[in-house]
Amino acid sequence: MPEVPSQPSQPARSAGPSGVFPAPGRHGEAADISVRELDFAYGPHAERVLRRLALDIPHGDHLAVVGTSGIGKSTLAALLAGIVPPAAGTVSMGGRPVTDFDEVLRCRLIALVPQEAYVFPGTVAANLAYFAPDADLARLQRSAEAVGLSKVIDRLGGLDARLHAPATELSSGERQLFALARVHACAAPVVVLDEATCHLDPVAEARAEAAFAERPGTLIVIAHRLVSATRARRVLLLDGNRTALGTHAELLARTPHYAELVGHWEATAAALLPTDV
Repeated sequence: MPEVPSQPSQPARSAGPSGVFPAPGRHGEAADISVRELDFAYGPHAERVLRRLALDIPHGDHLAVVGTSGIGKSTLAALLAGIVPPAAGTVSMGGRPVTDFDEVLRCRLIALVPQEAYVFPGTVAANLAYFAPDADLARLQRSAEAVGLSKVIDRLGGLDARLHAPATELSSGERQLFALARVHACAAPVVVLDEATCHLDPVAEARAEAAFAERPGTLIVIAHRLVSATRARRVLLLDGNRTALGTHAELLARTPHYAELVGHWEATAAALLPTDV
């Protein structure tokens, strides 16, 4: 059974200028996420990627999910967003399984930003307003500034500038910034970043994550770098049957495999630093 220690109460972040976030709660309040006995495998005879995972994510939480490559982090992101159904168990929001929501409601409540960002031909403003069609230009500008996209927009010629071939006009990192700004501007009360900053440098990644941490709602980060775990309120370590949950400091102190993972990340980061010639 996965290790899930008692969880400290988390202060919920209140809704911002865009208004109260919609959710499936009886009175429209933002709802907690509950994961119970969650199993998943990519086929009837395949090894289970997730095994009996139990987890509570209160509204307003900031959770980082870490683990080695292929351990199931992106799979968990898709399950939390209701994109794929579990083999067993449930992911519920406000007491309702997320797979029971119709696609329109699910997308309004849970915004998943994947690694590979899509920017479509059209104006910059249309791209940023895709999930927030009623947003005014000032709101789009604020979200662009928050995640660090403003300089790219200025280079392109402003919000009215038209993108004709985004795949060649924008770098991978710039496309990620577009996707991040697009979701930052929307009203979804839950945001899942699935290594959505992997093409950004550490400084740009820190700015984008900080923008979402300050945004009202729940933030779940599938970590690409160690610092994402240190910035989160809590950390979920996926490691087969040795799943553990706690703060970064708590996991370092009590979970040897997490300490090993942190050491590996730190050694990799150190190896990438430039050396004096």
